[in-house]
Amino acid sequence: MSTVAVVIVDDQHLVREGLRALLERAPDIHVAGEAADGAAGLAVVRTVRPDVVLMDVRMPGTDGLRSARQIVADPVLADVRVVMLTTFDDDEYLFEAIRAGAAGFLLKDTAPDALREAVRTVARGDALLSPAVTRRVLAAVADRPAVDPGRLAGLTPREREVLAHVGAGLSNAEIGAALYLSPDTARTYVGRLLAKLGARDRAQLVVAAYESGLVRPGER
Repeated sequence: MSTVAVVIVDDQHLVREGLRALLERAPDIHVAGEAADGAAGLAVVRTVRPDVVLMDVRMPGTDGLRSARQIVADPVLADVRVVMLTTFDDDEYLFEAIRAGAAGFLLKDTAPDALREAVRTVARGDALLSPAVTRRVLAAVADRPAVDPGRLAGLTPREREVLAHVGAGLSNAEIGAALYLSPDTARTYVGRLLAKLGARDRAQLVVAAYESGLVRPGER
């Protein structure tokens, strides 16, 4: 992969500087811009068009959730992936951000190596849902009524199986091993699910799996 361009949006200067320093220790990651609020962040993203945006959830003025929605909704920014930064007290925002199209979440105290690898993961087009954050989000999903069963009416039995495994957090290789498929075939099934369910990325498939009842919190 070529160098990953990142934009950091956080209202705390020290947080931005710390993230920049940690990210740029890797030769394949470059911080292309930063901003202190959501509105300014959106302007920077539209100018730079980075691969990944690290977006704080709560900021004065335009918050991270609103900015994430605007980025996801802009067809010009279709290749930009938004990762929300959280301090773990934003359950409702986290859930809504997934549905809005955020590619994943990171805690602000994420270890340096994990931070850099997370940026690479999202830049490749994969979703980033750490186990700790996923448990919080899925707990919120468990308290909500399941979506209309008709949402899954167009899925084949095999597609339902694949969706359940995506919801359980398995990678394409792990899904392939579980269902005796090649990783490429598993990837094809995931692509079909994205299209049929109108999901932007894997993170939204995770929510769909739980909302539909195919997977329950605590199952794997």
